[in-house]
Amino acid sequence: MSLSKPLSARRLVPALFPLAHTDAASAAASRRARRRDAFVATPPTPPPSPSAVRLAEPLPSLAPSRLTLHNRILALLSSKGEEADLAEAALLTRHALHSNCRPSSFTCAAVLGALLRARRLDDFFALHRFAIQAAVPPTAATHALYLSALAARHLPDAALHHLRLISRPGSPVPPSPTAYRVVVKSLVVDHGRLADAVELKDEMLASGFVGPDPQVYNLLMAGFVEAGDGAKAVELYEELTDKVGCEPILDGIVYGSLMKGYFLMGMEEKAMNCYEEALGAESEVKFGAESYNGVVDALGQNGRLDDALDLFERMLREHDPPLRITVDVRSFSVMVDAYCAAGRFEGAIAVFRRMGEWNVVADVTAYNNLIRHLGLQRLVSEAELLYKEMGESDLKSNDETYVLLMEGCFRVDRVDDGIGYFDKMAELELKPDATAYHKLVEGLIGFGLLDKAQEYFNQMREKEVSPSIASYEALLKAYVGAARSDDSIDIAKCILLDEKVVFSDEMRELLEGALREVGREGDITKLYEDVEKEKAEAAAWAAEEKLRAEALAREEREKRRAEAAAKDEAAARASAAAIEAILGHKRKTENVTGESDANTMDGGFQSRFGITSGGDGALQGTSLGGETKQGEGH
Repeated sequence: MSLSKPLSARRLVPALFPLAHTDAASAAASRRARRRDAFVATPPTPPPSPSAVRLAEPLPSLAPSRLTLHNRILALLSSKGEEADLAEAALLTRHALHSNCRPSSFTCAAVLGALLRARRLDDFFALHRFAIQAAVPPTAATHALYLSALAARHLPDAALHHLRLISRPGSPVPPSPTAYRVVVKSLVVDHGRLADAVELKDEMLASGFVGPDPQVYNLLMAGFVEAGDGAKAVELYEELTDKVGCEPILDGIVYGSLMKGYFLMGMEEKAMNCYEEALGAESEVKFGAESYNGVVDALGQNGRLDDALDLFERMLREHDPPLRITVDVRSFSVMVDAYCAAGRFEGAIAVFRRMGEWNVVADVTAYNNLIRHLGLQRLVSEAELLYKEMGESDLKSNDETYVLLMEGCFRVDRVDDGIGYFDKMAELELKPDATAYHKLVEGLIGFGLLDKAQEYFNQMREKEVSPSIASYEALLKAYVGAARSDDSIDIAKCILLDEKVVFSDEMRELLEGALREVGREGDITKLYEDVEKEKAEAAAWAAEEKLRAEALAREEREKRRAEAAAKDEAAARASAAAIEAILGHKRKTENVTGESDANTMDGGFQSRFGITSGGDGALQGTSLGGETKQGEGH
């Protein structure tokens, strides 16, 4: 007989079949347990790091409200209201940066581009700074626009610094070829810093972000041609050819500068061979409007007007917008230059008038170019007709227009009219730079109007426009020539006190020689002593101002610190009072609740033991008068 207990079906079934259950409740419990075991909690998404790189969001991924804002701003930018709508678009973008419907990087770039085209540089930099502070991720287009604005402000060093920052290894938004083109153009065209531009080209190739760019090489070649070094331009072309594997350059942008280099070296035959190879019927070189313009300019400036005319007519035949654009405003300006170089000014005006036939709208630069040529030839009346035509075409003349008209009037001895054109800039709220003031001062000196020249020189300094050394030297030479020693000393003193210019040895000898001739050698020593004294006083005043500013800043910090401490103390007192009130209310509530709970517990205890509330110690079913239940005692 076995001593073990027999296995019942209830115990055997779960043992043999673990998933079998005897009832629904156990099955449900098992399912819940399995679900708990199988559940894997999704870890929470960590918040983005403040130092993490943020990239621009693509337009298709924007929320509908942000896309609507983008389209609304684009509509304002493309409307015909121009100034008012551009201001509204910039203001709307700025306000939206701190709203729940933020503009995208591309929205900000569109507004920045419109501000740059309108030459509203102050508004451009304000909006760009505001967008960066609002953590809007910049794009390659944003960087290119910012570099263009720095170039327009004539800040090449700042542009170089920014470009080198974004071209560092691992940069989240590497520079585009346009960024390098903008900075190289600023260095070469605006400032003549060819060595820095060549160094930047080498950095571009070493960075790996941008390959050998024909447009960058063309800018460098054009710069060396302008400097009279045709051999260096040809050398750069050969370097570009080596960089692309010794194959022909299929971008026609470089051939105009290459031809100019050959012409400059006296190799006219080689230049024309290059022209025929690049523009022959079997050539694979791609030419656009800019590329054609370079070749036309090379021909027109080197006595090849007929060839330039033939190529220009070919450009007009190939022009088929919007499929193919081979002619632009610059094309007509290049032909104007070619006609003027040949002395055919009537032809220059005629080709300028042909713009309307091809639906090309002349801009301010095109008008200024023709006005400059006419002014150089003393054709001021024709230049003034063009100026009036600009006003009728709703084109706003810029400061260059008025300076060109002023110079033209000076050439034909119309001094008052020239001064009137310069003064008109102030009426139109245009801001002439140091170069414009120098041309005015030099022109007035040429007519012997030294007092008038000094008046405008003082005006330049009052408007915080730093005079160039050329303006200082022109006035100093004029005063020395007019034997106005006191004025000469004053100008020399201004030069010595201006830290932005250098008093050259030539000017120093000129001044000292003029003073010795009139027996005022002592004034030379006195001048240098006064300058040193004023510099020392200025340095002491600057040091005092610095100390005063530091003291004010320290007082302001202490004041803010005291205000913050007072606020913290007041907040602590208010918090303590609030906590005390809450605790007092809680204690009061607990006392009332405690008494109620005690009564409740006593009642429960009494009811549990059969004690009623009718009297103390009375049991249920027991009368208070000592009577017993019926049936007891029988």
